[in-house]
Amino acid sequence: MFASLIKESIRFALGSLWGNKLRTFLSLFGIVIGIFSIILVLSAVNSLEKNIEGTFNSLGTNVVFVGKWPWDGMGPDYPYWKYMKRPQPSPAEVELIRKRASSVADVAFRSQFGTNGTYKDMSAENIQLMGISYEFDRIRPLDIEQGRYFTEQESRYGKNVAILGVETAEALFPDGGGVGKTVKLNGKNFEVIGTLAKEGQGLLGGFNDQAVFIPLQAYRSMVNLSSFNVFSEIVVQPRPGISNEGIMDELRGTMRSIRKLRPTEDDDFALNETSILTQMTEATFAVLNIVGWIIGMFAIFIGGFGVANIMFVSVKERTNIIGIQKALGARRSFILWQFLVESVVLSLLGGLAGLGLVATAAWVVTSNFGFEINMSAQNALIGILLSVITGMVAGIIPAWMASRLDPVEAIRSK
Repeated sequence: MFASLIKESIRFALGSLWGNKLRTFLSLFGIVIGIFSIILVLSAVNSLEKNIEGTFNSLGTNVVFVGKWPWDGMGPDYPYWKYMKRPQPSPAEVELIRKRASSVADVAFRSQFGTNGTYKDMSAENIQLMGISYEFDRIRPLDIEQGRYFTEQESRYGKNVAILGVETAEALFPDGGGVGKTVKLNGKNFEVIGTLAKEGQGLLGGFNDQAVFIPLQAYRSMVNLSSFNVFSEIVVQPRPGISNEGIMDELRGTMRSIRKLRPTEDDDFALNETSILTQMTEATFAVLNIVGWIIGMFAIFIGGFGVANIMFVSVKERTNIIGIQKALGARRSFILWQFLVESVVLSLLGGLAGLGLVATAAWVVTSNFGFEINMSAQNALIGILLSVITGMVAGIIPAWMASRLDPVEAIRSK
C-alpha cells in the first residue's frame, strides 16, 4: 500500500510538473533560489574556513611566535601607537632564549621586508625577502622542489645564496632552470641554490610562493633590523609533551628577564600562536552563515507559497478523482499522504535543482578563480532536508482539505 502510494504520488507530481511547466517553474523558483543561496553560502564559508585554517596551520600549530605586534585585538580599535615603540626582536635574544628556556626544543629567527629581484632583463616585483637563521628549517621545513637548503657554514658566514619561491622563480626564469644562476636582490648578487614547491594560493596568499629565503647574516648586511619597515619575529617550538600555553608562560618570564623589565612594567613584546588567528575568524564565519540562512529562508518561504499554490490547484483539478477514490474505500489518510508526498516530491525537485546550481557555481569558481569551493555531503543533506520540510509544510493544508472532501460532492464536481 505504501509503495503504491509513493508511486502514485510521484506520478501525479511529475504529471503536474510536465503538464504545467511554466507555472511549476515559477512556483518552484523560490525554493531553487533559497536552496542555492543557503547551500552556496554554507559551502563557500566552509571552504573559506578550511582555506584560512590551512594557511594559518602552515605557520605551525605547535609554534609560538615572539614579536612586536600582538595578533589578537586587531581591528579599528587596535592600539598600534602603543606597540610602535616596542623594540624589534633580535637574533641575540634567540641565543638567550635557547640557553634560559628549558621547555624550548628549538628556536629560530625570521625577518622580512619587501623588495624586487632581477635576472638579466627579467624582474620579479613585490617579493618578500626573508632572512632566516639556520634552525628555521627544523621548525618550519621548506618544501624544496629543486636544489637544496643552506648549509650551516653558509648560514653562519652569511654567504650570498638564495632559495626562491615558485612565483619568484617563474618570474625570473620563465623557462625554468634557475638553480645555479645568479640573481640580484636589493642590489646584491645571490646564487640560487634551490626553488620551492608551489604552496598554493590561500585566502591570504601563498606566503612562500612570492618569497626569497636567504641566510640571516647575509640579510643583516643589507637590512637594518630595527627599521620600522622590517617585520621580525622569533619562532619557538616547545619540547614534546609541553603545550603552547606551558611554553608561553616560561617565555614570558624569560623575555622579561632578557629585556630587564621591572615587575611593574608591562610586557614590551607579544607572544602569538596560530589559534589566535583562527579564533578571530570564527565570529566572521558565524555572521556569514547567518546572513546566508536569512537570505535563503526568505526565498524558501516564498517558494513554499508557490508549492502550496500548485497543490491547491492540483486538489481542485483532481477533486472528481478524489471522490471516486473515496467512494471505492480509500481512507482519509491515503488521500492526505498522496498529496503530501506529491508536495514533498515537487519541493525536492526544486531543492535538487538548487543543489545542481550550487555544484555548477562551485565548479565555475574553482576552475576560473583558483579558489576551491566544495559542496560537502553534509551541506547537500541539509539542502535535501530543507526541501522535504518545505514540501511537508507547504502541502499539509491542501492535503488535509483533499482528505476531508465529501465523496458524493467531489464526484459531482466534474
